[in-house]
Amino acid sequence: MTVVVHELARTNARPLLVVHGGPDWDHSYLKEPLEHTADQRRLLLLDLRGCGESTRGLDLHRYTPQAAVEDLIRVLADLDLAQVDVLGFSYGGLLAQRLAAAAPDRVARLVLASTSTVPFDGSWFGDWPERAARIQAAENRVGKLRLTPDYCRELAVAEAEVVIWTAEALPDWRRRLDDIHWSSEWLKALHAGLLPTALPSGGIEALARIGVPVLFLHGRYDMRFPATAAEHAARVLSDAQLALIPDAGHMTHVDQPVAWLDHVDMFLD
Repeated sequence: MTVVVHELARTNARPLLVVHGGPDWDHSYLKEPLEHTADQRRLLLLDLRGCGESTRGLDLHRYTPQAAVEDLIRVLADLDLAQVDVLGFSYGGLLAQRLAAAAPDRVARLVLASTSTVPFDGSWFGDWPERAARIQAAENRVGKLRLTPDYCRELAVAEAEVVIWTAEALPDWRRRLDDIHWSSEWLKALHAGLLPTALPSGGIEALARIGVPVLFLHGRYDMRFPATAAEHAARVLSDAQLALIPDAGHMTHVDQPVAWLDHVDMFLD
């Protein structure tokens, strides 16, 4: 079983492991703007098992958060990396928290982007008619469920205005969706009832015990993971940093790439 790592930048620079979300996506939608840090750090953008160029076709019970974290630890060992900074995005942010809990000595600093440390429901978003309208419009555009990569792509295209806040960023986002090497392995596991929640037990308290420096990086208008969850986490984890970016949705790095990357750089430098 192979987990493919796409490596950018100088090999002697400080490593940054980037864990994508989806999870039936690949790393490519995060490459921009992170590739602009290639002169400062060693970027390691991997494809989770079953995704992108990594091994597919595994038994469905092997697509679990625990298995994905074991892959991350094995990648660090294979690359002979004693310690790395980690950026986990969306679902990848949940896996990044699990990695920090499972191997706290391997994680130097942790960026949790567009994700959550606590369970949440719709009430965390408050009374937000535009969110409801955008989600309903996306649901109207999606065809019948199919457990195929084409369906995962169709769903992502339909939900473009759910994850992107600004109209100006939509063309760039649609271009990125065209470039993704889609999968449906994790979707199959989900619909087979074999995929447990990725949210780590212990949440914020676990991060506090680990003591790793954390940056919560979030778009104010995230319709997937509520900004209120990031604000709550930053209040509870008093030594954490919070960067709440205005005029940005779930894909904050697409809506506001300069501000997003500036916060990453400031935290990791």
